[in-house]
Amino acid sequence: MFKVSETFLAGVKIIEPGVFGDSRGFFMESYNDKQFKAQGMDIQFVQDNQSLSSEPGIIRGLHYQLNPKSQAKLLRVLTGAILDVVVDIRKGSPTFGKWGGFI
Repeated sequence: MFKVSETFLAGVKIIEPGVFGDSRGFFMESYNDKQFKAQGMDIQFVQDNQSLSSEPGIIRGLHYQLNPKSQAKLLRVLTGAILDVVVDIRKGSPTFGKWGGFI
């Protein structure tokens, strides 16, 4: 089960997976197509990347794609915390020009 929270930026959501722990450790789903679609996220993941930032304060760059090669982004933090900054550069979007930072 996922807890999905809307943000003030159109199309940007905070997704928190359910984590089920016991004496052996824990289990969680990081993605479930049926549950995502039930929350209005009808997306197809075509690529999965993982990176490690070994020092605090690392900046990973600005990423965006234009149609027909635009991509949804699912970000997962395994340990520690990050600041993910989102800027809406979609002309015609109700939140065009706005940005938000999410920890």
